[in-house]
Amino acid sequence: MQALLDVILPVFVVIGFGYIARRFKVFDDAAVDGVMRYAQNFAAPVLLFTSILKLDLAAAFQPALLLSFYSAAFVSFFTAFFAAHLAFGRPLTDSVAIGFVALFSNSLLLGVPITERAYGPEALAGNFAIIAMHSPLFYGFGIALMEWARARGQGMGRGKLVLHIARTILLQPLVFGITCGFLVRLTGVPLPGALLSGVQMVAVTAIPAALFGLGGVLVRYRPDGDFRLIALLCGCSLVLHPGLTYVTGRFVLDLPVPALRSAVMTAAMAPGVNAFVFANFYGVGKRVAASTVLIATGLSIGTIWVWLHILP
Repeated sequence: MQALLDVILPVFVVIGFGYIARRFKVFDDAAVDGVMRYAQNFAAPVLLFTSILKLDLAAAFQPALLLSFYSAAFVSFFTAFFAAHLAFGRPLTDSVAIGFVALFSNSLLLGVPITERAYGPEALAGNFAIIAMHSPLFYGFGIALMEWARARGQGMGRGKLVLHIARTILLQPLVFGITCGFLVRLTGVPLPGALLSGVQMVAVTAIPAALFGLGGVLVRYRPDGDFRLIALLCGCSLVLHPGLTYVTGRFVLDLPVPALRSAVMTAAMAPGVNAFVFANFYGVGKRVAASTVLIATGLSIGTIWVWLHILP
């Protein structure tokens, strides 16, 4: 119970502030969108940039860490994808968007602050190693599969599809921040102290601003759609993904405890707003995606508490 009070609730209190501010019209939709644009398109990329600069690359990028997290993520995706298409009769494009909800955990906005509060700032190396690949890999996979589903029978050229995927990935602000961090780190270009101090000031605003904005965004969502499918997605995101990560990391790959914590806690997060953004961008599976983000975020208060007790 103390873990719930000390680690999880403060994060959801900030989300609650954003929810209340929008619910009672202290903030309107335009203001909430502005906060989210600042957090996701500017502050969060800066946070990732500074985090890459500090990472011990050899220690953080452990193959076993990445394998345990990402293998479980893709099992979660294909479970949701095939269930949506075969069991629920959804079209391929809908099924891709629904599978993406089960794939894309809220690694940055929830995973980082909860892991930090539970295990300290030094425990975040594994989180940032996962996040460095999270958006490029998942967006690349999701876009490629969606464009394949949309292009079936339309004769879209392979070269055009590859260029579209590459352009979409490279234009993601998070990917830009990660790329800049690696460029500076690997080239050894020195940055002026004043610049680094200013960058750090922006970086520390990313998480609270994003959590507050997330609360405001959640006001727009209403539970709607196929509740059996939503329940399946919540199970994939909150149980299947972290469960497989835990089993693989602890019993198969023998991950060190800090890496195991990062992998499981990142996997245990509810789907992020990006899952809805992906569905909304393609205009498919929007109600299921929005409802799952809302319901799973609420349910994760309890499931995260369980995982904190399971982890060593």
